[in-house]
Amino acid sequence: MSGAGSPQLELLDASHLKITVVAGLWHTDIAEGLLAGALALLERSGAQVTVLRVPGSFELPVVAKQALLAGADAVVALGVIVRGGTPHFEYVSSAATDGLTQVALETGKAVGFGVLTVDTEQQGLDRAGLEGSSEDKGAEAAEAAIHTALVLHSL
Repeated sequence: MSGAGSPQLELLDASHLKITVVAGLWHTDIAEGLLAGALALLERSGAQVTVLRVPGSFELPVVAKQALLAGADAVVALGVIVRGGTPHFEYVSSAATDGLTQVALETGKAVGFGVLTVDTEQQGLDRAGLEGSSEDKGAEAAEAAIHTALVLHSL
């Protein structure tokens, strides 16, 4: 499983951070699992949270950037892209990944990357933090956003 080797990070106090979760709507069961995992971790951290929903993963970068420019300390970007029979998967995956990277670099703020790019819906379910899932990528993305935001604040 891809989660092998992931760091065991300590949950930090994020009560002074404003974090926006930007979540896509495609593949509802998986998307809702990612969102629930992110929100549960953010609640435990004490962060001030706003949730914005977008149609899909392609729309994540522009909304993430605007949230950061509007004052969020970090964004958690959540989406699900399942490979199909056309090159569309590669285009959307690349646009979301490259776009979110560019947002982080342009704003100098943390972007937690919780966009699943999977071959099958089952692979997404395995990573969605649902009952029976082996991983919780929504919580991992939220955790990464908190830690990165705190490092950036310390500089």
